[in-house]
Amino acid sequence: MTAETSQTLDRGLRVLKLLADTDHGLTVTELSHKLGVNRTVVYRLLATLEQHALVRRDLGGRARVGLGVLRLGRQVHPLVREAAMPALRSLAEDIGATAHLTLVDGAEALAVAVVEPSWTDYHVAYRAGFRHPLERGAAGKAILSARQQASDEPGYTLTHGELEAGACGAAAPLLGVTGVEGSVGVVMLADVVPERVGTRVMDAAREVADALR
Repeated sequence: MTAETSQTLDRGLRVLKLLADTDHGLTVTELSHKLGVNRTVVYRLLATLEQHALVRRDLGGRARVGLGVLRLGRQVHPLVREAAMPALRSLAEDIGATAHLTLVDGAEALAVAVVEPSWTDYHVAYRAGFRHPLERGAAGKAILSARQQASDEPGYTLTHGELEAGACGAAAPLLGVTGVEGSVGVVMLADVVPERVGTRVMDAAREVADALR
């Protein structure tokens, strides 16, 4: 038996998805064509979404995602962090390095969960909330690699000294998680990343992805 659904809510969510997929916004006419409904329906949907700050319209009348979406997005981080923690703890203890889950935040990589190993004499200090450009560091580069190789599994990324002198990083992207773009990785003080670290990081990324599906 098919559950009863709300057509209006479904259309509103489709509007948000369409706007999220464009950098330049969409006009009422464009939305009308994409949704297959008349302009009056689109006007009503946009007016409702604007009241909740989920949509805004610029001076040219193009609709864009509103700042209210950011407030909703911030509430997602604790849920993602909770789901990722078991895999991150296992990774940190196994490798003896600081493990992290990093998500895309605009043009930056944002560490949303960090686990430090319990048995090492020293390790790299890496804190949740740490940000850096996507183009620097293993975490961001792994995400960019996944974007460029959408049809193939991109493997893992290694970096050395890009964010902190003497620190190496290894990270693998999260794959197959709708609405989440990120990576799982480790950062360590070493001249060379041991060969098994890359494979272990990929395994951890798959574990986190499975937990988020």
